Amino acid sequence: MRLLMLTPGTRGDVAPMAGLGHRLSSLGFEVSIAANAGYRELVTAAGCTFRELPGDMTELAHPAAPGSAFSAKDLQFYLKELGAYFDMAASGSLQAAEHGTDMILTNSVAPFGFDIAEALNIPAVGAHLQPNEPSGNYAPLVMGTSRSFGRAGNKALHQLMAASKAPYDKPTARIRLELGLPARSRAASERLRRKNQHPVLHGFSSIVVPRANDWHQGIVNCGYWWPTTDSSWQPSTELVEFLAAGDPPIFIGFGSTKALDPDFMIDTARRTGRRTIVQGAADIRESDILGIGTVPHEWLFPRVAAVVHHAGAGTTAAGLRAGVPAVPVPIFTDQPYWASRLYQLGVGVQPLPYKKLTVDNLSSAINEAVSNERYAHGARSVAKGLSAEPDAALRVSKLLEQHASSH
Repeated sequence: MRLLMLTPGTRGDVAPMAGLGHRLSSLGFEVSIAANAGYRELVTAAGCTFRELPGDMTELAHPAAPGSAFSAKDLQFYLKELGAYFDMAASGSLQAAEHGTDMILTNSVAPFGFDIAEALNIPAVGAHLQPNEPSGNYAPLVMGTSRSFGRAGNKALHQLMAASKAPYDKPTARIRLELGLPARSRAASERLRRKNQHPVLHGFSSIVVPRANDWHQGIVNCGYWWPTTDSSWQPSTELVEFLAAGDPPIFIGFGSTKALDPDFMIDTARRTGRRTIVQGAADIRESDILGIGTVPHEWLFPRVAAVVHHAGAGTTAAGLRAGVPAVPVPIFTDQPYWASRLYQLGVGVQPLPYKKLTVDNLSSAINEAVSNERYAHGARSVAKGLSAEPDAALRVSKLLEQHASSH
């Protein structure tokens, strides 16, 4: 079966899908992945065919400075740029599908994938890295809050947000028009898919996100889709020597968001008095602080004492897999949700809202994460459970084959 994965977004959106694609390829699928140009090597190294989506999401993932918030003008500009990005992604997705495919897997920000599949008369399946489906268990993740409004309140908010405008509405409408499909809004299409219990596959574990009892039967927690490991990658001598020179260090990194400038992270490291690895400050060399560039999380995280991060879905998963305590600093969208889950699972300290972040409260949270043994115990317990789970790709493969046969 020829499978096309649509993955507009940042590295955290692409890497798990590439990992899944690698495993599905070994199970007999022919996998193509549509992503931005910066992820070509990530996709091809996973043994999948790369299809380029124009644009670069990382240019839109930079928040305001710590302790501050977007202005109304900033937000308006951001939404305009986001709409332009998804318009390009929709066109690129259509071009990718025109190369030929038997089924489309589309992430949560590419609903136009379903419209492309409808026009081609092939099946499509949702492949989500976050629990975006309506539930009374949590508020809509797009609100960027971990707060619960009660079951009735959460459901009402899901209905409200589902009917609200989204940056991919216009691209979806344009794609339907270009393909000669009947006019139907993105919101109406989503309601129809939910009514028909259309499959949505989740790339996370029920250990971390228990299955909600009000999800329809087509929503499945498959387990984590772990990124592929580059067997040729080797750490620098400097990094190996730093790790061997003392106690396991703290890791501070904010991924594609580039949220914290190096000076803020270095000031925090100095304030804690702990050995620290700072990602995004590769030129820093101090006795107890080492700056690094990109290093695979699956290699580095098991070697550190705690991870300080933005609580993106991919980094959160990597920390859980490594079994190390977390200091989550959520910024937007789904990050507050994952930060809250880390705290509720007992593997991380209480989240530090980015808008209220200071060197003082971040250094205090790091010291709490390392000195309180219950976080390390909780992290090891969750990691043990995740390591015992079966290969998620086997379940995905079975579900895709079932859906294809019923289409």
